[in-house]
Amino acid sequence: MKVSENLKKASEILQESGVVDARRNANTLLGFLLRKDRAFLIAHDDYQLTEAEQKHFDEIIERRAKREPLQHITGKQEFFGLEFEVNRDVLIPRPETELIVENAIEILKAKENPRFCEVGVGSGCISVSILHTLENTSATGLDISEKALRTAKRNAEKHRVSERFDLQISDVFEVLKDQRFDLIVSNPPYISSDEIKDLQTEVKNFEPLNALTDGADGFSIIEKIIENAPRFLSSNGFLVMEIGFGQSERVGAMIDRKIWCEPEFLHDLQGIPRTLKIRPVY
Repeated sequence: MKVSENLKKASEILQESGVVDARRNANTLLGFLLRKDRAFLIAHDDYQLTEAEQKHFDEIIERRAKREPLQHITGKQEFFGLEFEVNRDVLIPRPETELIVENAIEILKAKENPRFCEVGVGSGCISVSILHTLENTSATGLDISEKALRTAKRNAEKHRVSERFDLQISDVFEVLKDQRFDLIVSNPPYISSDEIKDLQTEVKNFEPLNALTDGADGFSIIEKIIENAPRFLSSNGFLVMEIGFGQSERVGAMIDRKIWCEPEFLHDLQGIPRTLKIRPVY
């Protein structure tokens, strides 16, 4: 079939399957398959797919119709202007998480050879983005998943920051001894186990469960990070951590004002308190 015919048919299949923005998905997948941009698809809508191309396109549309994430099919996602490998072992980077990166860069850029730590490194998108921007900076990345660490390593190598990025398997801060960092960043699992069933099919069926939820009310890892982070922060160090929708009040209540200064909650583009920024009193 021609490009135009394929896009029409694929869009209908995806729409019937409940895929949001079906036409855009079809365009992206066909462009991915042909290694062409959207302009090519528009200008060459009468291009006839080869037999092999047609077979491959039918297969990936079937995968998407089963609600496999677009990013898992293409194997990539853009974040903070960089392209990252993503797969079923890591969370797909979201735009709101760029708030962590923006604030991390602001905190670290004036320091001489700063060091930071990421708890729950996943794909490495947060740390790699910071390291790519600040060439005088080094980092330690912690994750409980060995598979996630392998993905982060590949992304660090792709963007040429691996020599400044020490990756270690760890349950939160477990592996750390007496290290001190200028900053700790984290996008922890903050969704409650009760909320998992209400997530999009693409999320609950394909993204790693242990990166989404703590298996309880969504606050246990957040609390553990807040409780233990001061032990690993340098003087005037900061903790910058993503939290979930509607969690800011309870998170604020768990912060001991004898240990931490007054917390700041940063809002995303929808005006939702999405990121916690705090520093210890000392």
